[in-house]
Amino acid sequence: MSHGTPLSRTRRPGYVAAAGVFAVGMMGTTLPTPLYGLYRLELGFSELIVTVVFAVYALGVISSLLVAGGFSDVVGRRPILFIALGLSTLSAVCFLFEAGLPLLYVGRVLSGFSAGLFSGTGTAAVLELAPRERSARAGFAATAANMGGLGLGPLVSGILAEYAPWPLKLPFIVHLALLAVAFAVTRLLPETVYRPSPLPPLRPQGMKIPPEVRGVFGACALTAFAGFSVLGLFTAVAPDFLARTLGEHNLAVVGAVVFSLFCASTSGQLLMARVGTRMALPLGCLILVVGLLLVGASLMLPSLPVLVVGAVIGGVGQGMAFRAGLTAVSFVAPDAHRGATISAFFVVAYVGISLPVVGVGALTQALGVADAGLVLAGCVILIVAGVGVHLWRRPPAAR
Repeated sequence: MSHGTPLSRTRRPGYVAAAGVFAVGMMGTTLPTPLYGLYRLELGFSELIVTVVFAVYALGVISSLLVAGGFSDVVGRRPILFIALGLSTLSAVCFLFEAGLPLLYVGRVLSGFSAGLFSGTGTAAVLELAPRERSARAGFAATAANMGGLGLGPLVSGILAEYAPWPLKLPFIVHLALLAVAFAVTRLLPETVYRPSPLPPLRPQGMKIPPEVRGVFGACALTAFAGFSVLGLFTAVAPDFLARTLGEHNLAVVGAVVFSLFCASTSGQLLMARVGTRMALPLGCLILVVGLLLVGASLMLPSLPVLVVGAVIGGVGQGMAFRAGLTAVSFVAPDAHRGATISAFFVVAYVGISLPVVGVGALTQALGVADAGLVLAGCVILIVAGVGVHLWRRPPAAR
């Protein structure tokens, strides 16, 4: 018996159900995005504190990926999914009973731990639960669950906070209900990893990249870094830009604008299948640059329609490149180290999403949100363009 071989799935849910669990888990990580303005009013903290709140989340994600990214390869996918759901539940409880910054920080750290575990384990579980003839659909389901969950968080919390009572409570109550369903579904999922008996000791593995993956990992991870840096820039700039520069204080609109980026990412993932993995990597970067230029133009004008169009185009490029990179890495990863390999891929991605948020928070104090966004947009454009040129000249080794 070997790792990664599916057990019997008779009368049990498969990869679509696992993708649903994955999406619910990732949704919780972005629920607070439209709510930070309300937290600022309630607690009286500055934009810099919002940056710190995000930084502790990113620290939680990356440390979780580095420490426990390969644990599901040893103990199984389901136990790690249960732990990730438990951490997400504790995070929601922290926000539900928040009475100051300490619980806000704890909630975000726990959310980061949860996201780190979900990123590698959730992706591996979805891929392994699919029959071989549906591997392409499973690859789409995994990436769509990731981006779709991230997009649903701000959309749901924005609508509830704007049009329902208890704006800082109800989004997390709804998420707790969804997590209860996800727990029940996870109990029914078949295990796809055979666990040795006795279990070997679990040790932090860091960035574990098996030799057979290294030919494709570098280029694909660079694309993930570039794409996620665009996500980080947009989610850092858009809510404050809408409120302070455009005077748009409707939280449902804020959530919908952020959702448009992640929704477009899912569309880009569908396009990847038509252009192929090798072409999708540089082409996705090119589309990302066009989207970033429009986002920068929206900050200069300022214009909400241009911002939305830039988000949609950038999202298409991000989704195309992200699915191509993750697909290439996942399918060359050995069964026994698939979770660890995918986790290493997400470490690079989450470094990319973190830097723009921290940069915007630091520069906003001196330049204002629009100018800070322009500076960071210029930096990200250079990074994405450089990655795109590199991938065009040196595509990843074919497998």
